[in-house]
Amino acid sequence: MSEPISSPATAIRRVAFIGLGVMGYPMAGHLAKAGFDVAVYNRTSAKAEQWVAEYGGRAAPTPREAAKGAELVLACVGNDDDLRSVTLGEQGAFAGMANGTLFADHTTASANVARELAQVASAQGIAFIDAPVSGGQAGAQNGKLTIMCGSDDTQAFERAANVLEHYAVAVTCLGPVGSGQLTKMVNQICIAGLVQGLSEAVHFGERAGLDMTRVLEVIGKGAAASWQMDNRGKTMIEDKFDFGFAVDWMRKDLGFCLDEAKRSGTSLPVTALVDQFYGDVQALGGNRFDTSSLIWRLRKLHAPR
Repeated sequence: MSEPISSPATAIRRVAFIGLGVMGYPMAGHLAKAGFDVAVYNRTSAKAEQWVAEYGGRAAPTPREAAKGAELVLACVGNDDDLRSVTLGEQGAFAGMANGTLFADHTTASANVARELAQVASAQGIAFIDAPVSGGQAGAQNGKLTIMCGSDDTQAFERAANVLEHYAVAVTCLGPVGSGQLTKMVNQICIAGLVQGLSEAVHFGERAGLDMTRVLEVIGKGAAASWQMDNRGKTMIEDKFDFGFAVDWMRKDLGFCLDEAKRSGTSLPVTALVDQFYGDVQALGGNRFDTSSLIWRLRKLHAPR
């Protein structure tokens, strides 16, 4: 009797990666460089062909074709609807996957869509793992992402984690399917409050006439220190926002947080307020600015008269 395509006794070698945006492109690249047999799909086929020219592997015309023969299929797309479009239907990835294979989703999406797709996948003998990431574009490029996972199958998670570790510093299962997305929401709630606090501090210091570069160097050695201060403080002072995680995507993520909070009866007053502030940034034309552009909003709306 032949061994199943995704036997626990065999290491995964054939993978598919769906979605080659600023995150997915380098993530898939790390797998190719590690020696995996990688098939890729991207909605814009030219991007997939560019990836193949750089890393090898093959480009597929549909998610289904990319998933054929893969032991693990990975996705990193835009939102719930994008995720459904690449997984479901005749040309979706699930249609090309065999019984016993794994699907891990790096999209920051809702916990509901993770549970929904996990049910569909399970009916086909596919193990589904929600695996959103933190670390931004730089983390993807440097292979230093933090991956938060939800899985109903410990063995499936462990097999997938052996692959995900090629572009991560940490891969952790936080509970059943949906737990990864919920953990990512916690992450985004923390970031929203931190960035707004840092923005207000920098704006306050500037208006008080302080040399904020020196101020952040000093307070960055104490209790106020944070990743945001270390990595975004200087660029906030310099009014540079043309990198990192875009405001449009942050508002999408905070929308998930606020929807989930409403469902569970949780109060998120600061998160709701910061979401409104990001709405101001969008209205001012900063849709594609980095999330640290909350300081830009303050400068725009509260300029000295």
